[in-house]
Amino acid sequence: MKYLIYFLSFMGFLTSFTTGCQSDSPVEDFVFQSPDENISVTFLLTAEGEPAYKVHFHDELIIDTSTLGFLFEGQEYLGKKMAIAKIKLIEIDDIWEMPWGEQRLVRDYYREGTVYLEETGGPARKMNLYFRVYNDGVAFRYEIPEQDSFNELVVLDEYTRFNLTEDTECWWIPGDWDIYEHLYSHTKFSEIDALSKRNHPNLAQTYIPENAVNTPVTMRTASRVHLSFHEANLTNYPGMTLKVDGNTMSMESELVGSDRLGYKAKLNLPFVTPWRTIQISDKATGLVDSRMIVNLNEPNKLGDVSWFKPTKYTGIWWEMHLGKSGWDLAGGKHGATTQHAKELIDFSAANGIGSVLVEGWNTGWERWIGFPDREGVFDFVTPYPDYDLEEVVRYGKEKGVDLIMHHETSAAPRTYEQQMDTAFSLMQKHGIHVVKTGYVGKIIPEGEYHHGQWMVNHYRKVLETAARYQIAINAHEPIKATGIRRTYPNAISREGLRGQEFNAFSIEGGNGPDHLANVAFTRMLAGPIDYTPGAFKFNLGPWRPDSNIPSTLAQQLALYVVIYSPVQMACDLIEHYEGQPAFQFIRDVGVDWEQSITLNGEVGDYISIAREERESGNWFVGSLTDEEARQFELSFDFLEKGVTYEGTIYKDASDAHWKENPTAILIEKKTITSEDKMEVKLAAGGGLAISLIKQKI
Repeated sequence: MKYLIYFLSFMGFLTSFTTGCQSDSPVEDFVFQSPDENISVTFLLTAEGEPAYKVHFHDELIIDTSTLGFLFEGQEYLGKKMAIAKIKLIEIDDIWEMPWGEQRLVRDYYREGTVYLEETGGPARKMNLYFRVYNDGVAFRYEIPEQDSFNELVVLDEYTRFNLTEDTECWWIPGDWDIYEHLYSHTKFSEIDALSKRNHPNLAQTYIPENAVNTPVTMRTASRVHLSFHEANLTNYPGMTLKVDGNTMSMESELVGSDRLGYKAKLNLPFVTPWRTIQISDKATGLVDSRMIVNLNEPNKLGDVSWFKPTKYTGIWWEMHLGKSGWDLAGGKHGATTQHAKELIDFSAANGIGSVLVEGWNTGWERWIGFPDREGVFDFVTPYPDYDLEEVVRYGKEKGVDLIMHHETSAAPRTYEQQMDTAFSLMQKHGIHVVKTGYVGKIIPEGEYHHGQWMVNHYRKVLETAARYQIAINAHEPIKATGIRRTYPNAISREGLRGQEFNAFSIEGGNGPDHLANVAFTRMLAGPIDYTPGAFKFNLGPWRPDSNIPSTLAQQLALYVVIYSPVQMACDLIEHYEGQPAFQFIRDVGVDWEQSITLNGEVGDYISIAREERESGNWFVGSLTDEEARQFELSFDFLEKGVTYEGTIYKDASDAHWKENPTAILIEKKTITSEDKMEVKLAAGGGLAISLIKQKI
């Protein structure tokens, strides 16, 4: 028998009913549909009483029958001999406002079905499943409600399955419990081999215990349905990797564990898991335009966060990776000096850049990595003697430039937790509202991993503590982005990918010209990225003569639009910007958006995005491609009709090439309206950047 659930169209309707579906009865199906009815989730109990689901898109089965369950310490498997007590249905259509982000207004439109389950024998344990079906995907989560016989659970394993219907194309990185800093691989699902990435000589933190992938992982079926598997609202729970079985075309959740404690999670009842998500689109661009991940998080808990202003920034970060200067004082090339900070402030003020990041300002860098006794190395308030923090702050205020603080924890989070209030108080005293945090190295205490429950809770504690001092967090070596920025809008950006610094290291030839075309359809689906664009010198001699930036200059400009973050760095040495007409785009480009539109793209190949700046009404366009040159027509029909825009076009010259001639760029000006179209030619590894300044009527 099959029950089709029909939803009423008005918001807030709630109904429930009770069924007699027992574990030995025939399979009964309950179908939950998206508002546009293109996506459906079928919930069912197998003949053994196992809760399971299937997903259809336009009547095509994309996830076959996949079971759900848990294993808790001291208990039998929870996921068999279940009966449905009742099902509740609701439809929500809401609009909420991002205080900053890719767009100002976000529609949250879904249908939700809650399935209440109870064991038919034994301890009669209860488990509830929530299914939300959006027009752009599916999400579900578990709830373990209060029980009569116990009030605490130790999670040994979560058995969430995703059974694919074919051997899809996949873009993936290995299921690493410590880092996300891997290049993306493009293979068939059956060819995923994460274990070959284990013990990478240049990624010392790597820990890959299973043939698993990290999320988001993106796929494309033979019928060109695009899928992205991830999670949302990761709270008090370990991060989820997905174990791969290439023989059965299936994935199963593998939670990041704690070797120190011997389990995956410890939880008080009631508890809910993060949402397990499948974004679905018939176009690759639909994945990028989806807001499902942020929608699955709770509304803003912080209230007014106008003390944080999206900003561009400069800093000494790139010269440290080049080896021109260093973080520590003892090495003789200390970069964080009062004089150098003032030079950066002067440059930023002259070019309309709002902030400066100074790394290596506080004592302790001589013993920050590679030492087993890293606890207490940094105190986050004591500057080196050649760095006058108060003077730098005063000078910045005089010039209208803010300071971004830097806290490298050296993966010693207990030290950081002990000192956060003191460190944040210092920032508050000086009116500093943004800090870049770092967690380089193996987590102390030994046996914990960056992405386990203990560290997930640490990252959340940092956000909550920082919010009390009106401080926003840009986290490096972070837990994955899962949309928590909606609830805590001081979570402004994070690394969580293989960043620009790998181009300086010359590891595997840098990131490769296809890296960012992969990132745009994988990691960026999770949330903002501090990729640090803006390189203008592409051969990195004399400091690193064997290293090269695998892009053209036009692509470096395009990154300010394509790779989203509310904090965007002009990463290069300030002397490399002198006399460069292309730097005007960095001066002009916005960092906070009224709306964003993905114009075209294919996973791993190319992408074009247009974004409208808040308040000004100016638009900016960015396009980038992989190692293949591209040609396509770009329509400006996204512009406001009847309005004229002054367009400045930064494009690859005819002889530009990411490796052979990366700095070859042409800059053109022309008047553009919504009626116009333009033929675009991207060089290999190239890009396009356009500023469209709205003219007054």
